Amino acid sequence: MRMLTAGESHGPQLTAIIEGVPSHFQIDVERINEALRARQGGYGRGRRMEIEQDQVEILSGIRNGVTTGSPITLAIINRDYTHWQHVMSPLVQEEFDPEQRRVSKPRPGHADLTGGLKYQHRDLRNVLERASARETAIRVAVGALMKELLRPFQIQFLSRVLAIGGVVDESNWSLQPLSSEEQMRWQKQVTASPVRCLDEEAAQQMIQRIDAAKAAGDSLGGLVEVQVLHLPPGLGSFVQWDRKLDGRLAQAILSIQAFKGVEIGDGFELAHRPGSEAHDEIAWEEGKGFYHLTNHAGGIEGGMSNGEPIRIRAVMKPIPTLYKPLRSVDIDSKEPFAASVERSDACAVPAASIVAEHVVAWEIGNAFFDKFHGDSYGEVAAAYQWYLQQVQEY
Repeated sequence: MRMLTAGESHGPQLTAIIEGVPSHFQIDVERINEALRARQGGYGRGRRMEIEQDQVEILSGIRNGVTTGSPITLAIINRDYTHWQHVMSPLVQEEFDPEQRRVSKPRPGHADLTGGLKYQHRDLRNVLERASARETAIRVAVGALMKELLRPFQIQFLSRVLAIGGVVDESNWSLQPLSSEEQMRWQKQVTASPVRCLDEEAAQQMIQRIDAAKAAGDSLGGLVEVQVLHLPPGLGSFVQWDRKLDGRLAQAILSIQAFKGVEIGDGFELAHRPGSEAHDEIAWEEGKGFYHLTNHAGGIEGGMSNGEPIRIRAVMKPIPTLYKPLRSVDIDSKEPFAASVERSDACAVPAASIVAEHVVAWEIGNAFFDKFHGDSYGEVAAAYQWYLQQVQEY
């Protein structure tokens, strides 16, 4: 499959076009909108979330709730565009002087300065509008659509927050496969938490840290985790570097705005262990087939899913737009200044866990349909069932 997104933070809308989706898959649009609402939530969000009420519009490729096989177009309207249309209009506004809203002051930690240098923009709004994390809204919609395509195959995605501002949720979270009841219980508990974590005491401490950071004009980052359950072995490949599933997932995670690190399985902890404590021994059981006794590898070996739950952890840096301004230099006057603020979140880590879950869903779905390809649901389902039988009989 192929996917492109387009649109600016304060432009008319965000758009995605997805090509290669097989026909005859049922799509529940409300579940996509649920994911968009979840992305807008979480403790520490700023005023922009009060303005936008994200809902997906499907403009092509789905008819009466069923995919047709043609390219799918998704759109999310930016409600805030009504306040910015003179600044962001694609057309020439004769009564508007662009110099009035030209941005010449790059903000530390953003794409502003480097993007201006690269594309030779003297108005840095041409950079910051597209570089904004607002773009993640349409990627969540795309990932939610992919989850709909994977739903008939019982593939599930779970996410949570592990840490914010140095407070860590130490709750054990399914190093072994969860039952359906456990999955529902964990996810309900996470969804009910303002910071999307399991430990209520840790959640309260995180909220206190966020409040303190906001009062100080500062921001906080954190650590999120995504798990993928019920995947068959063999998604991805060892034969070329760019087909390795862990490589594709890492690239997807690090493409999220403000994400600076990713690990799969036990990740960086493996640097401190001997090999005897780092690898997953293999077992076999009648009726179950091959499986692993542990999951240090996080469900991926040799660039391929190995049948165990995939476990990914990723770091989001503190948001760089601060109410306690950082120092920078004006690109025109070359004079120093304190970076200004339009509006910002004190902490977006809970929302970032939703984004991470959905960019992972896109890559997992891509790998799934690479292996079990077909032009219709029937072809895909037949290829999937045949493969599961071969794995069982191996």
